[in-house]
Amino acid sequence: MAIVSRELFKFSRQYGRLASALVRPLLWLAVFAAGFRSVFGLAITEPYDTYVSYDVYIVPGLVGMVLLFNGMQSSLAMVYDREMGLMRLLLTAPLPRWWVLACKLLSTAVLSLLQALAFAIIASLLGTSLPWLGSQSLHVLVATASAALMLGSLGLLLSVHIKQLENFAGTMNFVIFPMYFMSTALYPLWKLEESGAQWVYQLARFNPFTHAVEWVRFALYGKDPGISPWIVLGTLIVCFGLACWGYDPQRGFGALAKRGGGP
Repeated sequence: MAIVSRELFKFSRQYGRLASALVRPLLWLAVFAAGFRSVFGLAITEPYDTYVSYDVYIVPGLVGMVLLFNGMQSSLAMVYDREMGLMRLLLTAPLPRWWVLACKLLSTAVLSLLQALAFAIIASLLGTSLPWLGSQSLHVLVATASAALMLGSLGLLLSVHIKQLENFAGTMNFVIFPMYFMSTALYPLWKLEESGAQWVYQLARFNPFTHAVEWVRFALYGKDPGISPWIVLGTLIVCFGLACWGYDPQRGFGALAKRGGGP
């Protein structure tokens, strides 16, 4: 688990990284939620047993934002490490390729969980009422960890196809923003359907990020999340499997190293 320890140690020295990870969702919570609290009225719907304020509704989505951005940032780190860092050596070491990638994925998920926990604590201190310390804490942890692993595996898969750091920003714009805004992070599905935005509604229904957010949201209230866990876990397995295939020496990194003059 040297890779996990290295990532945790590196993160502990990057105070700006934690601050930037928390500023974005906290701004949404403090500004966006406050501004739209009177605009978005939420009827009593699952998993809620009563009316909830808008800031309470979007907290699971903002937790998902933390997980999403860290998962995508890990793909940037992977591209850098693959080109000129430690990962370049590890990928050519006599170790099972899937094991190296699994350790990298685990370190990404651990960092995502730590950042999500920090955000949840600050959100509670700001007055947002969350039932995350109840008997359903284990379910919340499983849901959040699974979402972190799924988004981290998606980041690994994207890193296979990002050949240069210069291409990262453009690729992320076609991944982060569609995944986030076409989901239930900011508004429930029934509002999309009610507004007549059918194509957005259908995309949101099949968006894996939607199911990651819904699993966390339902877990917070101890409710059955339906098929969301299966979609999240299925996406995790598929993305990680494709990433391992892409990093095969004969296909992904191996071919890339040959083109770049590497071993």
